[in-house]
Amino acid sequence: MSDGARATRVAIIMDGNGRWAGDRGLPVLEGHRRGAQTLKQTVKDAVAMEIRELTVYAFSTENWSRPEDEVSGLMEMFAELIVSETPELDEQGVRMRFVGRRDQVSERLREQMGWAETETADNERMTLFVAFNYGGRAEILDAAEHYEGGGEEVFAGLLYAPEMSEPELVIRTSGEKRLSNFLLWQSAYAELYFSEVLWPDFDRAELKAALQEYATRARRFGTREATE
Repeated sequence: MSDGARATRVAIIMDGNGRWAGDRGLPVLEGHRRGAQTLKQTVKDAVAMEIRELTVYAFSTENWSRPEDEVSGLMEMFAELIVSETPELDEQGVRMRFVGRRDQVSERLREQMGWAETETADNERMTLFVAFNYGGRAEILDAAEHYEGGGEEVFAGLLYAPEMSEPELVIRTSGEKRLSNFLLWQSAYAELYFSEVLWPDFDRAELKAALQEYATRARRFGTREATE
């Protein structure tokens, strides 16, 4: 059954940078840099396809356990990318929001995140949520610390980005089939799409394929399909 719906709220688990680099005998950070280029193009494609919210998993709370040189290299790369890419995102009408725990990152990086959010705050064409030092369980625990009752709507208002809509479609690259602690609350009824392509090789055609697959699905939100 198809409802022909078009996904306008999409989330992506960008997986496979390390394997992409390893397959080519390159340092893992080269895979991350190529992945950053892919994200830049994916944002452009998402804007062109009239996606309203795009959430990407950039760095998880578990990623701190990776080798120290990889983590430090990633932090430096993120800092560079925020400075270099924010002006172009602003020109495209993209609003930036970072979601996750900021207390564990450097003061410099926190300031750059705040700067990027302020610079793009008035943009309305698309919101790019960057899940950075993010974990779904951490988000729920942090919200629970301030929750005093009132139901799901009140609890959702305590999440990192209360204005984030629930994603309609979650895409994961590299052939892995799990959420890996990503948007656990928000993705309760999201459709899942697993691509075999490693993230650095993800392109417009892959994004389009995911959106086309979504359009063939019927979302029921726990109800039964109506009988004829």
